[in-house]
Amino acid sequence: MVSRSPSCERSAAPPRELGFTYVWLLIAVALMAAGLAAIGEVASTAAKREKEAELLFVGDQFARAIAEYAASSPGAPQYPQKLEDLLADNRHPNLRRYLRRVYSDPMTGRDWGLVRGPGGGIMGVHSQSMERPLKTANFPQGYESFTGAGVYSAWRFVPQTGGGPAAREKPTAPAAPAAKFGPSTTATAGESTAPAAVRAGPAKPSSP
Repeated sequence: MVSRSPSCERSAAPPRELGFTYVWLLIAVALMAAGLAAIGEVASTAAKREKEAELLFVGDQFARAIAEYAASSPGAPQYPQKLEDLLADNRHPNLRRYLRRVYSDPMTGRDWGLVRGPGGGIMGVHSQSMERPLKTANFPQGYESFTGAGVYSAWRFVPQTGGGPAAREKPTAPAAPAAKFGPSTTATAGESTAPAAVRAGPAKPSSP
């Protein structure tokens, strides 16, 4: 019969202690996984917000370029047949450029969706992403219609009617306040605004 040494008996951990160690190990792994998932979600949200900001900027650049292309048309306003026409407008003796390059859709990395006009010209662009936007309010001036949109493809970057830029509008200057003459000098139709003392007639000459 083989006998066990006392040192081997002392080194063997009780099953109960092994069970507690295993439970704490599982808890530690779960906490680490939750922390990594939270970090990944924050990073993904931040990256998506950057893409949204880029989409607003690039889409606005296209809208402005299309507006300038239409405004510089010789004769009736014309719209480009393809986005590359914004890089080189050959309708004039001197080459004109309205866009530095044809940017890709920041949300998909692919081509843009095109908003076509009655004659087939490109009147605007939009993303083809069907993801739900993070930004749903407080859009730049000229893009207030994006508020509450359910997908990125609903953000249509189209110049305003009249061919002007899509987002830059100068605020109307406030009207100058009317001059105040006092309670007895308000003019009505066909009435002078001179003071009552003047309207009463010339003063009588003093007796010699």
